Amino acid sequence: MVKFLDLQQINESYRRQMHEALDAVLDSGWFIMGKALEQFEQEFAAFCGTKHCIGVGNGLDALILCLDAWRELGLLEYGDEVLVPANTYIASILAISRAGMKPVLVEPDEKTFLISPDQAARHISARTKAILPVHLYGQLCDMAALKSLAQKHGLLILEDAAQSHGASWNGQRCGALGDAAGFSFYPGKNLGALGDAGAITTNDDALATTLRALRNYGSHKKYYNLFKGYNSRLDELQAAFLSQKLPDLDAGNEHRRRIAQLYQQHIHNPGLNLPEMPAEPARHVWHLYVLRTKERQRLADFLLEQGIQTMIHYPVSPTHQEAYHELAKMKLPLTDAIHAEVLSLPISNIMTEAEALQVAEAINQFR
Repeated sequence: MVKFLDLQQINESYRRQMHEALDAVLDSGWFIMGKALEQFEQEFAAFCGTKHCIGVGNGLDALILCLDAWRELGLLEYGDEVLVPANTYIASILAISRAGMKPVLVEPDEKTFLISPDQAARHISARTKAILPVHLYGQLCDMAALKSLAQKHGLLILEDAAQSHGASWNGQRCGALGDAAGFSFYPGKNLGALGDAGAITTNDDALATTLRALRNYGSHKKYYNLFKGYNSRLDELQAAFLSQKLPDLDAGNEHRRRIAQLYQQHIHNPGLNLPEMPAEPARHVWHLYVLRTKERQRLADFLLEQGIQTMIHYPVSPTHQEAYHELAKMKLPLTDAIHAEVLSLPISNIMTEAEALQVAEAINQFR
C-alpha cells in the first residue's frame, strides 16, 4: 500500500529526540510559556527571516489573533473587508469572520489555484483594508503583485502560510513577505507537531507585543489584562518537539520537490491536468501535489484498487458549506470547478522514488 501520508513512520525517526524533549520538559517542571517555547520562537523566526515569532494554539488562532491585534492597534475595524481566495480551506475564511470582519472571496489563478492579483484588484472597495493570500499546497502567491496592490490602496497583508513552511522566492521565505503570517503545525504539515500548534511571524514590534498579550488572556503581566484576549498558547512540549524537527525541514522539502519532479516527468495521462512547476527563484515546498480531472472519483477508486491512497483537498467549497449559506448565491465558476475536480496524490518527506514511480505508472494505465 502506498499511503497518502504515513505520520507514524515520519515521527518514528524522531522517537529518541522526542523522548529526550519530553524528559527535558518534565524535568523543568514548566509546561506553559517557558524556555522551550522561547527557544522555538527564536529558531523559527530566524528560519523565516523575521524579527518575531509568537507561538499560539493552532493555525486558525494565528490568523484570528493577527486580525484582532490590528484592530486593537487601530489599523482595522469591525466590518472591514478582507480579500481572500475563494478556493481556500474554510479556516482562512473563518478567521476573518471570527475577527468580526467581512471575507470578500476572490477567484484564483487558473494555473496555480492561488489568489489572482488581477481579480483581487477588481474587488477592492472603500471598506477593503487587508488581503489574506493563501500559499495553497505549498506554493507562494504572487507576492510582488499583491504587495504593489496593497501599497497602492493602503492594505495590510496577512499571509496564510499554513501549508508553505520553508517556501521562498528569491531567497526570501514565506512568513516574511507580508505584514504578518499565520502558520499551522498540525501533524500533517511539512513541519508538524504531535498535536495542534501554530505561530505568527512578523517584523512589526508593536504587533508582536500586542499578540503576546492577546494569546495570554490579553495580559503581559499575570492578573493584569490590557485586552479582552484569548487562551491560545503553544505549549512547551509541542514547542520542544518542533525544535527537534525544524533543522530537517529544508531537506524534507527538497525531497518533496524530487517526488513532484518524478510525477511531472513520468505521468503522461492526457486526461489529467498536472500542477504547474514554478521556475526558479521560486521554491515550492509541495505540501500537496494536486492534479485536476473530470474523472476524479473513478481515478481515486482505480488507484485505491492498485493499492494507492489519495485524498481530496477540498471536496466542498466554502460557499457551499452550511456555515456560509449567505454566500451560496455567489458565482464562482473556476472555484467550483476546482473543488469538483482536484485530487491529491501521495507526497511526503519519506516517500520513496519507487513509490512515486508506482503511482505514476498506475495513473498512466487509467482510462
